[in-house]
Amino acid sequence: MDWTTISTLLLQLEFAVGRFLLQSAFVWMPLGLGFICWQLWLTYIRQYWISIQEWVLLEIKMPREISKSPAAMEIVLTVLHQTSEGSLIDRFIKGRVRSWFSLELVSTGGTLHFYIRAQRNFKNSIEAQIYSQYPQVEVHEVEDYVRNIPYDPAKPGWELWAAELKFVKEDAYPIKTYVDYGLDKDPKEEFKVDPMLPMIEMLGSLGPSEHAWVQWLVVATRDRFNKPGTWFGKQNWRKEAEKLVDKLTEKEKAKDEGGIITGEFKLTTWQRDIIKAIERGTSKLAFDTGIRMIYTAPKDIFNKAVVAGIGGSVKQYNSEHLNGFKSLRSTSFDYPWQDPTGHRLTRLKKKMFRAYCERGYFFTPYHLKPMILNTEELATMYHFPGQVAETPTLDRIGSRRAEPPANLPTH
Repeated sequence: MDWTTISTLLLQLEFAVGRFLLQSAFVWMPLGLGFICWQLWLTYIRQYWISIQEWVLLEIKMPREISKSPAAMEIVLTVLHQTSEGSLIDRFIKGRVRSWFSLELVSTGGTLHFYIRAQRNFKNSIEAQIYSQYPQVEVHEVEDYVRNIPYDPAKPGWELWAAELKFVKEDAYPIKTYVDYGLDKDPKEEFKVDPMLPMIEMLGSLGPSEHAWVQWLVVATRDRFNKPGTWFGKQNWRKEAEKLVDKLTEKEKAKDEGGIITGEFKLTTWQRDIIKAIERGTSKLAFDTGIRMIYTAPKDIFNKAVVAGIGGSVKQYNSEHLNGFKSLRSTSFDYPWQDPTGHRLTRLKKKMFRAYCERGYFFTPYHLKPMILNTEELATMYHFPGQVAETPTLDRIGSRRAEPPANLPTH
């Protein structure tokens, strides 16, 4: 078949396809327009619902003698696992979305603060959960610190770096947690190795006028993975983990000389460790999670070493055989031709700064693909450090034994 014949056949095919689309436009065009209108409606009502919610920012101040392991924070995090989406009317008429929360570690001039941002109706339950595990801390509702930052993306004088993280491997692979570091064994304080300390020390080393923020945005995970054999069916991450375990073990099934599986497994030590970690992780509550970091300072003192330090402060959670973090996107480009005028970088900085301030990640206009972290993984990255954290700028209260407020709910 020569090239002329092929060209003729292609032209005939294009003509046939075009004629079919025109003849069937009365079917697919209304459906397409209807789908677009429906998506626009959902976006509008969800943004409206989010805009009318009342939010609170809770600061947690801790004494120096905290000695609990991150397991206590695991229990605190369970109160954030809110799965309710409401009725069909709530979801598709009122625009209700699942409740999400923001865990935040903030350095203002080197002074560290722990925050939790939530809708006001969750305030009492969060406070009660924190006091149940950490009766010596103090929880205060405070003004949102993002309002007091002099950085303005529309004005010169300040520089900003921002980054968002993603997993290196599939969600079912866990990161290294406090269990892997032995913090669940409650060793003596001087022998503890807290994986959160590199970030705390890094943020605590900032000078005046420097600001660094880290947020973990979390919402209870749901069925969002494609179910094999279906077009629209969804399954949860535990099914994905089961598939991964099957994949790891399938190649290692022992066979006899006739190729028949004997039921035995030839697993290496590290393969067994991976399977054990996956199975431990899937036994716990999990969250769709987005991690975002920001560093801003006046241009004359903006320090690129701080950028490298903040980005590197999550490497201790990485494992060659398990999972780890890498950049999803950041306010930088690898090659000049990616942003020759600089306008793209300016827009990106504005968007990521605004996304942080509005705590947006799961819904339009800031929707990004989240990672799945269970309570053990989240508690490893965000917990209240004890005496092992000697950072002098860690904002602590006195060593007195504080009692929880008497007006907290009893259930």
